[in-house]
Amino acid sequence: MQAPQTTVDAAEIDKFEAMAAEWWDPNGKFKPLHMLNPCRLDYITRQIAAEFDRDLSAPNPFAGLRILDIGCGGGLLCEPMARLGATVVGADAAERNIPVARVHAEQSGLEIDYRHTTAEAMAAAGEQFDVVLNMEVVEHVADPLAYLTACRQLLKPGGLHICSTINRNPKSFVMAIVGAEYVMRWLPKGTHEWSKFITPDELFELMRNAGLDPVDRKGFVFNPVSWSWSLSDRDLTVNYVTAALNPA
Repeated sequence: MQAPQTTVDAAEIDKFEAMAAEWWDPNGKFKPLHMLNPCRLDYITRQIAAEFDRDLSAPNPFAGLRILDIGCGGGLLCEPMARLGATVVGADAAERNIPVARVHAEQSGLEIDYRHTTAEAMAAAGEQFDVVLNMEVVEHVADPLAYLTACRQLLKPGGLHICSTINRNPKSFVMAIVGAEYVMRWLPKGTHEWSKFITPDELFELMRNAGLDPVDRKGFVFNPVSWSWSLSDRDLTVNYVTAALNPA
């Protein structure tokens, strides 16, 4: 049988392989994600609860839902999903991330199925999920449309796809590259390529072409005074997140 095509960009994987051991250090190379994570989780949990009619105040509100975090890294999103009762699969093309994620989940007393694999390979194997989390990944792949198509194939009919990325404009270059990589040194230089950033309209069009139905988008906005992130209906100029459904 012919091996599934892949959208993995080897150079991008090498960057994250080099940082794998630091995933759970809140002051390490992934400090920006640790800072952003509460805001990401707020959006993700509310979208899932609304789509599947779940009460977030109830015990194990996501019980019975199968959730995939593609590009899971060290498991910063997988673990909260597991604590909410979901059956969680975390997949990453960077092999060194997986042992880090497995060890931390074990130390946390959580059962999470971590795999060194790709969206395309899982789609070819016929895997199906209620929710696919696709956070800060699409700007690192070689072919965004093919990648998003694989993500859609991984969704059950009516399934929910949540995708976040970085807008492409002068402000995002200043904030996400100059600011984060050169001034604050939150990330190693070269982590992001501005030319790979995707505007919200471009992402919605890509998702439609992949067979998804985009239903929402919000901005993640950093406040340098309070040193915190918040959701915005209007400001999508740098970081933003989208929700889409699989209508098939």
